[in-house]
Amino acid sequence: MTDTWRAGAPGVLRLPSGRLVRGRGLRHPLPPGVRPQYGVYLLGGRPPETHWESCWLRWPDFRLPADRARAREVLAGAWERAGTERVEFACGGGRGRTGTALACLAVLDGVPAAEAVTFVRRHYDRRAVETPWQKRYVRAFGRG
Repeated sequence: MTDTWRAGAPGVLRLPSGRLVRGRGLRHPLPPGVRPQYGVYLLGGRPPETHWESCWLRWPDFRLPADRARAREVLAGAWERAGTERVEFACGGGRGRTGTALACLAVLDGVPAAEAVTFVRRHYDRRAVETPWQKRYVRAFGRG
């Protein structure tokens, strides 16, 4: 039994496997409708409290995850959960760090690392993954 996002809902990205994940910016209101069951929050400081299970990855704005090994574990776990649960990823604006995390999920889902940023820009937000080092991180993520 799956309880995932509705395709086409605001911020929802469909990965090639069919998994649906949501990206959003925490500076914007929570979208209407169902709530996440699990959230991954990509922030330099502790995220606000949620009414659902969540995980905080320390990830300063315009930068990369503070602990890359932990980031890989969290992203892989969230990708697994997205097969049956509503999983969201969020940072302040919902583009740079969130787009980078979504591109890494796309790599885990089988998108070649060299194409993952383009995939996320095409299907999530055309300005996702904001910095050259975030793009390099996604490419390196594909090498494990």
